[in-house]
Amino acid sequence: MKKEHILVIRFSALGDVAMVVPVVDALARQYPDVRITVLSREFARPLFADLQPNVGFMAADLNKEYRGIKGLNALYRRLTAKQFTAIADLHSVLRSEYLRMRFNLGRFHVAHINKHRRERRQLVSSQNKQLKQLPTAFQNYADVFAQLGYPIQLDFQSIFSTPPLGTAADLPMDNAQQQRGNLNLLPAIIGPKNGYEQWIGIAPFAAHRGKVYPPEQMWRVIELLVAKHPHARIFLFGRGKCEDQTFTQWCSQLKQCVYVSRCLEAMYQELILMSHLDVMVSMDSANMHLTSLTATPVVSIWGATHPYAGFMGWNQPAENAIQTDDLSCRPCSIYGQKSCLRGDYACMYRIQPEHIVARVEEILKK
Repeated sequence: MKKEHILVIRFSALGDVAMVVPVVDALARQYPDVRITVLSREFARPLFADLQPNVGFMAADLNKEYRGIKGLNALYRRLTAKQFTAIADLHSVLRSEYLRMRFNLGRFHVAHINKHRRERRQLVSSQNKQLKQLPTAFQNYADVFAQLGYPIQLDFQSIFSTPPLGTAADLPMDNAQQQRGNLNLLPAIIGPKNGYEQWIGIAPFAAHRGKVYPPEQMWRVIELLVAKHPHARIFLFGRGKCEDQTFTQWCSQLKQCVYVSRCLEAMYQELILMSHLDVMVSMDSANMHLTSLTATPVVSIWGATHPYAGFMGWNQPAENAIQTDDLSCRPCSIYGQKSCLRGDYACMYRIQPEHIVARVEEILKK
């Protein structure tokens, strides 16, 4: 009899793949005798490296090695050699649908995600908008495994729930320590963390303008936070041309600011740092999801998109979502890629920096 072995397919952007982690971890812990292999892009490997021993990772380059129908056929042949007993398509786009079709023809046990497209269209409709909470991405992923015969309880805590590297296995640690990465793996410029310091993360950019809080207003957030907490360290997260230009300027103006990507090279290092933050301020972006995997509170800022679409960070309470509720046009987009219908991105500009700071303060007081 074949050993149970589940193939989990999820490509796409970093944030989408990050949301798979709590579900796969719960599945692996609740079914320790089942092998699980996650198929994704190479950048996602660090997210699954420290999960349970029965979780493996397989990278596939869909732009080169496995490009087009010919490439997907080659990928399918490679996958069938792994002797999977069940296929979980958590993506459900043309490429994964083609692989799913091949597996169905091969009489594999296959299930795929329900994206609730009709309800999403109603959520962002300009007329007769139905503003209601849709199932979260985490629940949608879990439903796929239930279809395959593996119902799970979503009880994930942190990607660092096991003792960090370099910690003796028998060394007693409190719950908070168990959910943090090992700061000793980071350059000396980052740590150690002094007891009188507040470590605050700021991730002010996203892939689409409708998900970006105006930089000049975010700068005001930083000024207010530093005024309240002179010993705070402000860690700036993000990579790209806009980030480089903005972060360089901010770091030159405030000594408390640290440009993270100039200090850290790998995503795993960033996850370690995120686990030691007191709070992260982020857009509806990958950094919101990555930080959430480390059990750190995230104050998230929402403009064109809305938490009702089901993409709130793992285990983040609704009160941590900052948004304006006086615009009938929002949400206008599930993913934030659409141009502003008004042309002024009022959904972002109307959010006052003081509102964001007030929520951060409530978290810091705890």
